[in-house]
Parts: sequence; C-alpha cells; structure tokens
Amino acid sequence: MFSYDPYAALAELRPVPALQLTSPDFEDGQPLPGFAWSSDRAGEDRHPALEWSAPPAGTKSLAISCFDPDAPTGSGYWHWAAFNLPPDLRSLPAGDGTAKSLPAGSVVLPNEARLERFIGAAPPAGTGVHRYFFVIDALDVDRLELEIGSTPAVLGFNRHFHTLARGVLVGTADPAER
Repeated sequence: MFSYDPYAALAELRPVPALQLTSPDFEDGQPLPGFAWSSDRAGEDRHPALEWSAPPAGTKSLAISCFDPDAPTGSGYWHWAAFNLPPDLRSLPAGDGTAKSLPAGSVVLPNEARLERFIGAAPPAGTGVHRYFFVIDALDVDRLELEIGSTPAVLGFNRHFHTLARGVLVGTADPAER
C-alpha cells in the first residue's frame, strides 16, 4: 500500500479546520462495505452512507468526492465528485451518487469511467490494498461554476481556494478479497 495522503499534502498548502466525516457503514481506515465495490467485482456501485458535523459560519455550499490515490495510474482514480450541495445538508444515505439522488441543484461530474455517478472499488490484482478517500468540503461560495464535463481534478483545484473546512474518511479495499 502507498503511504501518500493527498489531503494531508493539501492541508500543508492551505490548512483548514476539520469537519467530522463518518459512515454507519464502515469505520475510518477499515474495509468498505461490499455494496461499495464495483458491480464487476460483486458489488453494487453504491457509495456508503455519509454523515458530517456542522460546517463553520459562512459556508454557502458543499462539495463531496471519492478518490483512490493507490490506483496504478500515476494520477490516482476518481470514483465520484459532486458539488453545489446545499450548506445545511448533514448526511447522504448510501446511493448511486447521481444528480437525481442528491439535493436539487447538485452537480455530479464524470468519474474516471466517464459516468456521472459513484463507481465502486475495483482494485486490480497485485496492487495491494487501496484507500478510498471520501472528502466533504464546506465552501465559501453559493455555487462553483465549472464547465460541463469538467474532471474531478478541476473541481479539486477550484474547491481548494474556497474551502472553509474539510472532512476526510478513508475506506479500504483489498483486491485479494474479490
């Protein structure tokens, strides 16, 4: 397993207060539930339920994502990215992560498979245990205006400059398990 933590690196560039991000479906640093694996790997391509603490004053919207920095790509693998979620939202039930499953006005970007939804874990054999970083950012803008079809990395770049607080929850997946 790699040790690089992309969100620790971002915090060094621009420290922000922490939000508490949890899931009733798995503990931080522990395996993802079976349904959060890819349908190609006996899963359901559904993100786990997520809950977070109240963001700081001045929060005008939220952004959420799931990223695997351990994918053998040199640039990681984005499983899901959504933004323009309402600031009073405190949880999401497990789901497919499509715009239809999120509050009105939310935008879901294409993931690495070019699907506008959550795509489950599918670490390739021989690549070790992968980490899946679920991240919620409280933003100081009502809306991020990104080009249609932008990548999650473009979202990451834009949210970085508007983040008031961030919560990170890491799940794992071992390719030897499926």
